[in-house]
Amino acid sequence: MSKFKILDRINSSGKSYIIYKKTKGFDLYTNFSEKIILSNNNINKFLKSISSNKKNIKKTDLYIGFFGYELLNNLIGIKFPKQKSNNFPKGIFYKPETVINLNENLYFKTSLKEKKNNKFKININKKNYTKIFNMFKRKIKQGETYQIKICTKYKNKSKIDPLDFFCKLSKSNLAPEAFLIKDKNYSVISCSPETLINKKGRSIITKPIAGTLKKYKNLNKKKALQYFKKNIKETKEHNMIVDMERSDLSRVCIPGSVKIEKQKSIEEYKDLFHYVSLIKGKLHKKIKNIDIIKAMMPGGSVIGCPKISTLNLLNNQENENRNIYTGSFGYIKFNGDMRFNIIIRSIINFKNTSEISVASGVVIDSNSNHEFNENYIKAKALIDLFK
Repeated sequence: MSKFKILDRINSSGKSYIIYKKTKGFDLYTNFSEKIILSNNNINKFLKSISSNKKNIKKTDLYIGFFGYELLNNLIGIKFPKQKSNNFPKGIFYKPETVINLNENLYFKTSLKEKKNNKFKININKKNYTKIFNMFKRKIKQGETYQIKICTKYKNKSKIDPLDFFCKLSKSNLAPEAFLIKDKNYSVISCSPETLINKKGRSIITKPIAGTLKKYKNLNKKKALQYFKKNIKETKEHNMIVDMERSDLSRVCIPGSVKIEKQKSIEEYKDLFHYVSLIKGKLHKKIKNIDIIKAMMPGGSVIGCPKISTLNLLNNQENENRNIYTGSFGYIKFNGDMRFNIIIRSIINFKNTSEISVASGVVIDSNSNHEFNENYIKAKALIDLFK
């Protein structure tokens, strides 16, 4: 059966499935024998129950899914004030019994009569954004944080075919951490660019992204790199995030093993360029996966720093639950290897409502107008799918 027909067959079967980008092509996971809905009460038990001693594992010997933002905060002891919520699950993991390899060229023509709506409501308008921005600027001057990310949400009512959207996104804005979850009552479509954890044996890497530049005519990767290097604000922001993620990694790695493998390079996407570094370390022998998750999540590049005080500031300011946004999606294999991204550049469709969350960073040199506009730039590739 051709790869094109596989997508048609699985999508029309009514089965839940997941597609995840790999170095070449995608893996499609389906025929789930377990679906574990996580809560603040069972997450520790779930993580401790996954074997990490198995050596000869099959492709299906893993759990794949996501940790939501609130769940990860709770895991490290950070509590939440009451927030507006749509009661979306805090985390879900699946045990697949089938894995199918797909090539880069995903093709699918939907038969569903999609009810697209290209008009989005934003939960924070420019005036309110500026108020929050100025408040956080005062917190920076008072030393409570050095950098903090303001989250805005774009929402609309829409009936979409997530596979149709994901295939279009893979052609227009393919990202190294792209994924699709299609379940019976929700879907997530993501072009996330950021790898938070890639663990193989005792080797671990993280790839912080801090710095965004809108594309315009005649702008290429070389010119984008020159812009970032000359821009004091972007350089400060990037350095702070790299230092924080090095520190997070050092909590679980052998002293002296944490190194910057690739510093301040450029990655290109549909509407923007990103400023990226890559950090590598060697894990302590006695470190467990739950220790790594607690050390690294939520990912610092989408929170700010220092992490704990900044998380507390964010959570007390935000009156709406982030759901999966700035949580992590990925898998844990039964030999202990794992890969997780940071969930950004994503559409969550739940109860026929589509939600796109984005965030921009505030440092002492930031401009509120620039950061507000940067949020839209980050969301644009996803909003364009609704046209």
